[in-house]
Amino acid sequence: MRPLGWWLMLVGSLRLLSVWFGFFDIWALRLAVFSNTQMTDVHGRTFGVWTLLTCTLCFLCAFNLENKPLYIATFLSFIYAFGHFLSEYLIYQTMALTNLTTVGIFAGTSIIWMLLQWNAHDPQRNTKLE
Repeated sequence: MRPLGWWLMLVGSLRLLSVWFGFFDIWALRLAVFSNTQMTDVHGRTFGVWTLLTCTLCFLCAFNLENKPLYIATFLSFIYAFGHFLSEYLIYQTMALTNLTTVGIFAGTSIIWMLLQWNAHDPQRNTKLE
């Protein structure tokens, strides 16, 4: 497996931990991610399902880096997640800066790395270079 694949497995595993909080420990999710106590159990489960979907994308992409539609979907999941949390911080003020920073480290690293590797796993491109 390539280094980007290992990174996506790590990020997917960390996202899987967030799924647990969304379904089974909503109070920890409130404290660890959101600073708004208005979060309900429904919000937590929705967060859990959404995070499970992005986690699945990470795992699938890690093993199929050459699959361009899957790569793009995974890349966009990082863009959407970071955009969502950025709006929670800037617009709705339901997130602390330290929590946004943690999200930004993982999402930002993933976005930059995936951009740098955009065509590196293309089998047609690699056969032309040989």
